[in-house]
Amino acid sequence: MTYNPKVHVIPAKPPKREKRVGIYCRVSTNDTEQLNSLAAQVSALTRLVAATPQWLLVDVYMDIASSKTGSSRKEFARMLDDCKSKKLEIIITKSISRFGRDTVETLEALRLMRDLGIRVIFEQENLDTADTDSELMISIVESFAQAENESRSDNIKWGLKQKAASGTSKLYDRKCYGYDQDEDGRLIINEAEAENVRKIFKWYLDGKSILGIMKELERLGIKSPTGRERWPKRTIDVLLSNEKYTGNVRLFDSEKREVQYLSEDNHPAIISAETFQVVQIEKAKRSNVKKSKDGTQRKSKKYSSKK
Repeated sequence: MTYNPKVHVIPAKPPKREKRVGIYCRVSTNDTEQLNSLAAQVSALTRLVAATPQWLLVDVYMDIASSKTGSSRKEFARMLDDCKSKKLEIIITKSISRFGRDTVETLEALRLMRDLGIRVIFEQENLDTADTDSELMISIVESFAQAENESRSDNIKWGLKQKAASGTSKLYDRKCYGYDQDEDGRLIINEAEAENVRKIFKWYLDGKSILGIMKELERLGIKSPTGRERWPKRTIDVLLSNEKYTGNVRLFDSEKREVQYLSEDNHPAIISAETFQVVQIEKAKRSNVKKSKDGTQRKSKKYSSKK
């Protein structure tokens, strides 16, 4: 180029140094649907990094939880180590829920990133620590996590209620003394135990007290449901009040006890509904507690039973 004293040459500006970026992705199980979700997370975030000038993708960190690996997050720990060693300047992840397993872990990691000067971006929530005050960001994360936990809890409760209402809840087939479960998880009678259940109901209607039934079971060498030589009084009392022995199962709403779900003929009966009702009436008669308008009071006389 010919030198021209009237032309002042300005040197080209050096290119801006690229920011080193790490992508973090996580799924909670290793089933096909979750693995597809993981692939989608990685693909979307990789495209986002590639489309952003001066961003250089350094590494992708992927955690897959499973029954074998438990709660270990080796890739998350490796990412934190890379942040400490200054290999990364930006972390981008799909969402707050993917970044941490719970609020405590998320907040601890964010505070560490803040102290290390690492920028964290939550793509789904459109949150960026570079644009948000760190303490405000932490408050936002806490709010998101709380809302997510409440939503998850509501969804679980709704699902349980729907299963109870439709009769598909596994709680209907929860095993108790006198029953086993078949290969499909349905209740079937354990004849040896069922015979003991029938004896307990019969002895009670014959006038034996719960203490008398305890002694009779011990005399006959019949072990308790937990294999103990002596039956606890509470165990016999609960057994005599268990409607499941009639073949029916009644579930209660945990929040509103008046809401009930009754599955009739859910499984084979060990005793008749009539026998069960008579026992409940007899138990009420023998009770040493009576209800009044002012509350509960002890009866003046105790029930006198046969030995």
